[in-house]
Amino acid sequence: MNSAEIKQADKDLIWHPFTPLVNPFGHIPIKSAKRARLFTHGGKTIIDAVSSWWVNIHGHANEHIANAIHKQALELEHVIFAGFTHEPAVRLAKNLMTILPANYSKVFFSDNGSTSIEVALKMAFQYWYNQGQEHKTKIISLDGAYHGDTFGSMSVSERSGFTRPFFPFLFDIDTLEFPTEENFEKVFAHFDELTKDNACAAFIFEPLVQGAGGMRMYTPEMLQKLIALAQSRGIICIADEVMTGWGRTGTNFACDQIAADPDITCISKGITGGALPLGITACNKKIESAFQSEEISKALLHGHSYTGNPMICAAANASFELFEAQECKDNIMRIHNKHKAFVEQLKSFDHIENIRLTGTIVAFDLKGFGETGYDSEARKKIYPYFLERGVLIRPLGNVIYLLPPYVITDEELELVYETLIEFLNEN
Repeated sequence: MNSAEIKQADKDLIWHPFTPLVNPFGHIPIKSAKRARLFTHGGKTIIDAVSSWWVNIHGHANEHIANAIHKQALELEHVIFAGFTHEPAVRLAKNLMTILPANYSKVFFSDNGSTSIEVALKMAFQYWYNQGQEHKTKIISLDGAYHGDTFGSMSVSERSGFTRPFFPFLFDIDTLEFPTEENFEKVFAHFDELTKDNACAAFIFEPLVQGAGGMRMYTPEMLQKLIALAQSRGIICIADEVMTGWGRTGTNFACDQIAADPDITCISKGITGGALPLGITACNKKIESAFQSEEISKALLHGHSYTGNPMICAAANASFELFEAQECKDNIMRIHNKHKAFVEQLKSFDHIENIRLTGTIVAFDLKGFGETGYDSEARKKIYPYFLERGVLIRPLGNVIYLLPPYVITDEELELVYETLIEFLNEN
């Protein structure tokens, strides 16, 4: 099929995510990709400055990952994961345990970030249920949170345009104001009040950075104090590391920057290097202990048809090998340092504010571009501007951010920076 045929068939048949069916931009047919670059059917090159929704950490068409998938596909493509197991899953679990907190003991496989959150919520609720404390059903989340698009994950996310049609069907939660240097004393006092009644099951949070909420950042010290208070009262702490994991904040996981360990960690996106979908919900021995029984009523009765798929696990193991290599660590630091220098350039512009940087994530807010939400009019101007110049950037309302693959070159980064500076000079 040529480019025009693909575009027409796509328009006729396919319903794309987070996109109106009447879409003024259309959808660009991509023929191939390599490292940090996408190649269209028309021969245009686009630098993927957002890692294709934050999943691609080692670059597109990575041969090490592709070869691992191919080899596994010829040996064992899939097997039911109830009653059976296989080496790729076991190896992945062992690999994960080397970078998760020392008191972690179990991993549960699912399909994506949203399902990893669903599993975490079920673990938390059933942890108390299995111990005869069914009254513990309260969940506390942060204002501006985004945890996914399934009903449980929507329930613990901010009530927003993402979830508006489904408000009547979402369970109630308590919400903390997003912590800042200015309001943290008030936020902490509110958290203290919310957790006094012995009804709280869990506190869920995106550690250090809220992704879809606008790349909002808060300090490790704030999170440390919130977790310490929660755990002193027996409340389960759930870290949504779906976006922040795999080096995005400069450490393996964002929670590595605090002294307290969450009880449950949700992992996805970068785990397979962006090759195949996978969700992991990992927990500590405390959580596991409430399920240690032969009684089916105390089992976590949750699963997916492709749970623990061997090819996906093989991809994740190959990605893990690349992630652990010194070259990857050096690239993360290189990108951070490049971003740090770029931040100094950004400071000269009066019409941007709240410039922020952690790890390989750099973001800033545009003034004068209207609403800050995901459905802001700003995207209609920003998104096509960069695409026309060969750069993929998906603004979050009036927030522009960069979150590139770790293999992006200095030259490619400079091209992205130059395009951003050009945009700011013109707008």
